[in-house]
Amino acid sequence: MTTIVFSHPSSAEHDTGPGHPERPDRIRAVLKVLDGEEFSGLTRREAPAAEIAQIARVHPDGYAERLLAAAPVEGTVRIDPDTVMSPESGEAALRAAGALIGAVDAVVSGEAENAFCAIRPPGHHAEPTHGMGFCLFNNVAIAAAHARAEHGLEKIAVVDFDVHHGNGTQ
Repeated sequence: MTTIVFSHPSSAEHDTGPGHPERPDRIRAVLKVLDGEEFSGLTRREAPAAEIAQIARVHPDGYAERLLAAAPVEGTVRIDPDTVMSPESGEAALRAAGALIGAVDAVVSGEAENAFCAIRPPGHHAEPTHGMGFCLFNNVAIAAAHARAEHGLEKIAVVDFDVHHGNGTQ
């Protein structure tokens, strides 16, 4: 079975500040486990950056540009009480959405039987017009829209096993 793991260093560079629950150590822990011997057979791939047009299938025109422009030059900025951006957040958000798009392409084309995206920021709380709940772009919704637009898929199931539902994906 071929499994592709999509990741990118920018996921660990997205800094949400001290004490924030969605922090770089989370992705570092996942990647450390994936570096173990039992996962040596996985195919590794750098997550591509999503294109603005791909994001615009879910988020209205101008949203991605406004969000990316909101990233500070230094330090952090809150876009809602829970959602923080740092200078590296834009790249991380583009790569997170791009990872899921890459995973869809690899599985649908038959290149892989499945894929795992070790990325952040997460996405299931991002609403069409605004990020929230730690999420900037709705990565899964973007990937589902890509599957429909580029591969002609009609039915797509999203299984969200977080402690609470993904209101943005809903």
